[in-house]
Amino acid sequence: MEDLVPAAAKLIGIRSTADRPEELHRALELVLGLVGPGFPVRRFTSRGKPSALVGADDPRIVLNAHLDVVPGTPEQFAAYRDGDRLYGRGAHDMKCAALVLATVFRQMAPRLPYPIALQLVTDEEVGGFDGTGHQVAQGVRAGFVVIGEQSNLRIVTESKGILRVRLTATGRTAHAAYPWLGENALLAVTQAIGRLLERYPVPASEQWVTTVNLARIETGNQAVNIVPADASAWLDVRFPPSGHDLVAELREIAGPGVRLHVDATGAPHHADPTSTEVRALRRAAQSVGYDGALLRKHGAADGRFYSAHGIDAVIFGPGGDGQHGPAEYVDLRTLRPYHDALCSFLRAVV
Repeated sequence: MEDLVPAAAKLIGIRSTADRPEELHRALELVLGLVGPGFPVRRFTSRGKPSALVGADDPRIVLNAHLDVVPGTPEQFAAYRDGDRLYGRGAHDMKCAALVLATVFRQMAPRLPYPIALQLVTDEEVGGFDGTGHQVAQGVRAGFVVIGEQSNLRIVTESKGILRVRLTATGRTAHAAYPWLGENALLAVTQAIGRLLERYPVPASEQWVTTVNLARIETGNQAVNIVPADASAWLDVRFPPSGHDLVAELREIAGPGVRLHVDATGAPHHADPTSTEVRALRRAAQSVGYDGALLRKHGAADGRFYSAHGIDAVIFGPGGDGQHGPAEYVDLRTLRPYHDALCSFLRAVV
């Protein structure tokens, strides 16, 4: 797939982060340009986030890719190659995979005896609600979905759910020399965080358990000698299927005097590992020299929007490492096997 490297470098150079809507459009148009003319394109927009469905409205298979990335430093958007590695923001998560999926769609859609579609979205990194979620809410369905997130040609049939919550507290201001005259809202929030982390401590190693990440704490107070009267904290919670009301449990742990607001939620995702499609995808991966092992993924993915409607979706992508980090790269050696496995899978599905 050497011919994709220049396009990948150009796509990586587009700073397609959530706060740059014009760059989201640029990334989407670049990939649509790679697909080329001759296919129907259904466009969507939700809260400023553009997306597209290329191909059939009632596809047997959807190939799903997101083109947005997390923020990074300017140099991370200047792709560079070191041997078999292509470095840059989004190289692994998941711009190179998106280009492979677009190529596979362009090559295979006219040849298959059933309809397929390419789903391109630009908001997966901020929850997916305005891309895949919006399209599904507008009636987009499929028989099976392949999401090109990184997996080194392994197949992810389970991923955790996500809760994004805020803790807020309101206290009473006072002079810092007389703290007993006030109520410290910041202290109330940090004590609630302590209780939550005591219940859900950070695992020492990989475990299939609920995790709580403290992302940010804020207060409007700007003076050291004042008891803060307001405070907020943002938490990212990832959870496997549990069968109980996690929000109610978090609210109880936070305790009185601290309010818990749910900003976003997504259910855990599951696909039947014994389905015809998953077995065909495993055989396709094995046919190009990979084991096609089944995985569980700790990060939430857009497959949950399909899973909620009883549609199996899996993650199947190329190799690499460092996603969201300063040294993110895609392993270029995996792109050809990835392409060939996808083509083999599509030919095998009936």
